[in-house]
Amino acid sequence: MSTVIMHNNFKKLTSIINKQNKPKILSRKISDSVEYCASSVKKNDYENYICTLLLKNTARSCAFAVRSFNVEVARVAEQVSQANTGQMRLKFWEETIDKCLKGNTVPNHPVAIEIYKANIRKKLSKRYFINLISSRLNSLKLTSFNTLDEMEKYAEQSTSNVLYLVLEGSGVQNIEADHAASHLGKAQGIIQQLRSIPHAKHLNFISIPQEILVKNKVSQEEVIRGKTSERLSECTFEIASRAHQHLVKARSLSEKVPKEGKSALLPAVPVSIYLDRLQQVDYDVFHPSLKHRSWKFLPQVWISDFRNKY
Repeated sequence: MSTVIMHNNFKKLTSIINKQNKPKILSRKISDSVEYCASSVKKNDYENYICTLLLKNTARSCAFAVRSFNVEVARVAEQVSQANTGQMRLKFWEETIDKCLKGNTVPNHPVAIEIYKANIRKKLSKRYFINLISSRLNSLKLTSFNTLDEMEKYAEQSTSNVLYLVLEGSGVQNIEADHAASHLGKAQGIIQQLRSIPHAKHLNFISIPQEILVKNKVSQEEVIRGKTSERLSECTFEIASRAHQHLVKARSLSEKVPKEGKSALLPAVPVSIYLDRLQQVDYDVFHPSLKHRSWKFLPQVWISDFRNKY
């Protein structure tokens, strides 16, 4: 019986994904703002998009609002060439969040509309939005991390706060869930930095902390050129080990996290998959196999949700 249920639920998930892949003819029941947020997350943050699809009703719509907001502020650094311009754009989002949460006149922007609606359903904490904005503000002038602790702090600011908001949108008020989200956010944020290493030249940002480069005698030029070496793999291993520690800690708290909270923490699955794949290629972040998404991702995230795990 359980196998039949699993099969039917998996078909339901793939059906949702297939609908999202069809031409954008909007249903009369779906507003433009809902479609905009879901499409933005799908395009820019696919793994979290799939995890968000598995949330229920209002939790899902809130998560898409929060994650599309995160996409907007995260892309500011990519879209501007001068820090002052980036600061102005982030100031716009700070003022927008203030209006959305106070219930004042909301700017005619799809993300703002969805955040406003989400806040009506479940009160969202302003400080988490501000932390996300602050993390991007600080990154405008950042060209590298000095230490691994500095990278970890940035990961918490830029990623854990997203998970805190997703938990709030799911109606979860649980200290253990928040604790798990803190660790998972650090793990996920660190993984994002590892994944960005092959794009260092384009991003004008080398995410490997300076202390680790110096310790392993790796130059920034080697990273930019994408030159694979045992010394560079040692750098990657140290960073990945920190991410793994946080993932293990987040999962160790699962028994104390309510069901809705576990669904909100499903991004632990793609984090785990990436760490496993990185280990399989001896921590070579430039390995060609890492350029493609693992076929295991979709079934594994769904099975985890079905089993009430993350």
